[in-house]
Amino acid sequence: MDRTISQTVGLSRSQRGLGFWNSIAPTLGLFFLAPLTAEYLIGYSSETFTEMLVGLWLLAPLYGGAAIIIRESARRTGRGWPTIILLSLAFGVFQAGLIDHSLFDPSYQITDSWYNMPNPTYIPALGISSLVALIFVLGHVIWSISAPIAIIETFVSSRMTVPWLDNLGLAIISIEYILASSIICWFTAIEDQFLPSALQMTGTAIVVSALIALAFSVRLEERPFAARRLPKPWVVGTAAFMLLSLPTIIETACEMLGIPSMFMIDWPGFMINILTIGLLAAMTWQWSQSIDWSASHTLSLAGGALLTRAWIAFLLVPFDEAMFYDELVQRTVFLLGVVILLLLAAWKIRADNKRCEAQA
Repeated sequence: MDRTISQTVGLSRSQRGLGFWNSIAPTLGLFFLAPLTAEYLIGYSSETFTEMLVGLWLLAPLYGGAAIIIRESARRTGRGWPTIILLSLAFGVFQAGLIDHSLFDPSYQITDSWYNMPNPTYIPALGISSLVALIFVLGHVIWSISAPIAIIETFVSSRMTVPWLDNLGLAIISIEYILASSIICWFTAIEDQFLPSALQMTGTAIVVSALIALAFSVRLEERPFAARRLPKPWVVGTAAFMLLSLPTIIETACEMLGIPSMFMIDWPGFMINILTIGLLAAMTWQWSQSIDWSASHTLSLAGGALLTRAWIAFLLVPFDEAMFYDELVQRTVFLLGVVILLLLAAWKIRADNKRCEAQA
């Protein structure tokens, strides 16, 4: 009898441990990775590591909370990446339109570092800059939500497509997100003395609602896989890296050659961004329909996105300020962190593959 009790206790402990690593650990990983890739990796701010750590109390519920809610919503309803992408798009519009107001607030749109960027693509009827809207919203889709989810799911292959949290856990995360987004909304409104017009807020709410409805009405991931040729994972990652980097490469090359680069903040630049993102989306969609699409391809796609953001951060290092070396070290640490994270994820995929081969 004692032996039976001991076995039962040992089993329950094992299950608890398994539950932690398969549910709580990835949830915490996503909770803290999302704000790092959303805000800190690009290097816009000159905060120290200590200040960044303190800032996570607000940014982790804001970005990590949103990423968890989006992932859980998709996985609980048996949906996959098309739903996650559409919900990420809804979050990007919601965040930029109704939370930090960056779609409409002139103090966001006109800055010295962006050379008054919104002016050329400003649409008076909507009160937004097309280029700013594109950069902000797609930034949320790729780096705030999608890439962190893809990478963290790699570490829990057995629960990659199932929920991680129970109802109580999801409710706690949702409350934290609501509180964090409310604080951000209040703070930006007070600091900038700006609120979008009623028409702008209504229009944003309609767009967000439409995107959410569309996200839960499609099941594109259930289409039959096609027997088409699929490139190696490193090719997929390189394609993502090059296409996402292309607008910055063009602008940087122009400046180095003494060629005016202001067209990159005008409609030509807007079209270049649209075409590169559209091409990457089309290629990814075609590739992902192959029966050979794997976790390695998904990881490479997300890795290319993170590495893009990491190298662009070095262009934002202030070469004429005393904090140059501090910020250079900071960017280097983040770049190395991304590389290590991707290597660990790749190692996990390889270990899973070897385990499956051994069992087969």
